[in-house]
Amino acid sequence: MVFTAKELAELMPDASKIESDEPEMESSLHYIQLALLVACLEWRWRDRNDFFIGANLTVYYSEQQLRNRDFRGPDFFLVRNTQKHPRRSWVVWEEDGKYPDLIIELLSDSTARVDRKEKKILYQNRFRTPEYFWFDPEDLEFAGFRLIGQHYQAIVANQSGRLWSEVLGLYLGIYDRKLRYFTQDGQLVPTPEEAAWQAQEQAEQAQEQAEQAQRRAEQAEERAERLATQLRTLGIEPE
Repeated sequence: MVFTAKELAELMPDASKIESDEPEMESSLHYIQLALLVACLEWRWRDRNDFFIGANLTVYYSEQQLRNRDFRGPDFFLVRNTQKHPRRSWVVWEEDGKYPDLIIELLSDSTARVDRKEKKILYQNRFRTPEYFWFDPEDLEFAGFRLIGQHYQAIVANQSGRLWSEVLGLYLGIYDRKLRYFTQDGQLVPTPEEAAWQAQEQAEQAQEQAEQAQRRAEQAEERAERLATQLRTLGIEPE
């Protein structure tokens, strides 16, 4: 049977109704880590609307995949140059053929083998995702790969053990046993809560400095007044 392009399109499922079909995460450590990755990047790019972050969300990339229920949902993925709005899943054929630009998998005992082998091959050969990282929240195993030509090549860490992401324009590295983002000059990208604390601390420091300056000015004025009084007792009118 031969279908026209229109008939074939009508046979494809309505992307707005395709739900994600990912299993629950392995532990509270994995949940915390995933939430941290999302929150920090959302905060960093809070003035942008040209990206989408998927968190434990299925990526649908072919009709055959749907028939075989061969689902592949990265723990964390980023797509650039797209519209930022909520999605139930990422459906490649409804997104102008876009695949994730960056993927991070959180390793666990039950997923590590697949993440290191099968998914790496899929992301390299089918998704052609430019950068792929994995991190184990329990034993802190961390690695990253960049697509060079047809194959992934390991990203070399800097002296701090961090890996540069060209996609993010940020480093990825371990801080306080969590995978975090760092700026090019090594500054930790904060969570919204950390940013609020920093802003409050800076405001308090600025207020304290202003109060200290005010006290110094008052003390200087008092010294000047005492000196003027002493001069007057000597019959000298201060200028």
